[in-house]
Amino acid sequence: MTPTRALGALLFVIALVASVPPPADAEIYRPWCAQYYGNNGGGTNCGFVSYEQCMMTARGAGAWCVRNPNVAYGQGRGHRNHRDW
Repeated sequence: MTPTRALGALLFVIALVASVPPPADAEIYRPWCAQYYGNNGGGTNCGFVSYEQCMMTARGAGAWCVRNPNVAYGQGRGHRNHRDW
């Protein structure tokens, strides 16, 4: 293998490894959730970094803001379905 091909193969492998997404454990969980009203229990959106950001969305959507129980109570970062609390 020529040095040029070896360098090309090395760069390809580096680019391939760099494009792999981080593991699910690296996902950042937000401390605030919007609880929506609804006939079927409503829904939950735990994508807010501040209470103010949550309330800006909640006010116009018939919701209220609560602390994310997976962050507030240390239940871990592995819980992806926030509706079962």
